[in-house]
Amino acid sequence: MHTVEVTNIRKSFGPNLAVAEVSFAVEKGEIFGMLGPNGAGKTTSIRIMLDIFKPDRGHISVFGGDLNEQKKNNIGYLPEERGLYKDIKLEQVLIYLATLKGLDETTARRRLDKWLDRFDLTAHRRKKVQELSKGMQQKAQIIATLLHDPDLIVMDEPFAGLDPVNARLVKDILEDLRRAGKSIIMSTHRMYQVEALCNRIVLINEGHSVLYGQVDEIKHNFAGNAVVLEGKGDFSQLPGVIDDRRQNGEVHLTLAPGADPQAIFHTLAQRENTSIDRFQIAEPSFEDIFIAVVQEGKEEPSYG
Repeated sequence: MHTVEVTNIRKSFGPNLAVAEVSFAVEKGEIFGMLGPNGAGKTTSIRIMLDIFKPDRGHISVFGGDLNEQKKNNIGYLPEERGLYKDIKLEQVLIYLATLKGLDETTARRRLDKWLDRFDLTAHRRKKVQELSKGMQQKAQIIATLLHDPDLIVMDEPFAGLDPVNARLVKDILEDLRRAGKSIIMSTHRMYQVEALCNRIVLINEGHSVLYGQVDEIKHNFAGNAVVLEGKGDFSQLPGVIDDRRQNGEVHLTLAPGADPQAIFHTLAQRENTSIDRFQIAEPSFEDIFIAVVQEGKEEPSYG
């Protein structure tokens, strides 16, 4: 049984079509990535899945059926916008939110001690939320998402506002939760986190599911869509290249679907004042794949 199954959902707000055709399923014990550019329909799809919005059509199954209040208590949701009460002390607001999810206060307080310690917030427990830094507030919201020990965890930009040390901490926690059998849906723009954490992904663009499946299989299917080179000269505005960027002394080229790397090499060789020290067809990063699919509108079949 899938933890979540979303089938052909559609949602309009007046004349504006937010979600046209989105489908995906999430398994137990996996971290599932929900990707897409701004305005693609990711957040609307999440809100439909959580019964915040009603779809115009389509079907959603959570824990094997329709979502009810008891099932909602078994879901943790981290929205991108911070939603903690700012003028209340951190400890009070986190315990209060946990009781809304069905925990008694004694259990909530006992669990909170462990989470505050893990996130290095124990010394700040009696501060008002508004007195905390942006990163501390993000960690507090993550605690609020996890304190009631949900089996389905939905996180919209979980790494926002976190420094590298705390980002690594959250990554380790998510991996612990996955190993414990939790189902995690992560919406993020940080492609390297997708590669590091996610088992499978769905890419939503203009309200449609345009890429869906296993991360490794998707990367294999896009092999040949990325080139790394070193040299001197102008590497911009190349036919068949939809993005170029410099990184650590290298030039990374994202190729349009169907573009021939050898033709690009030939074009560079013909350019004046351009020399190539290294030209390598590389395994595409998820950033390369994201750019290729979104800019070219290429659709891929479902791989499972």
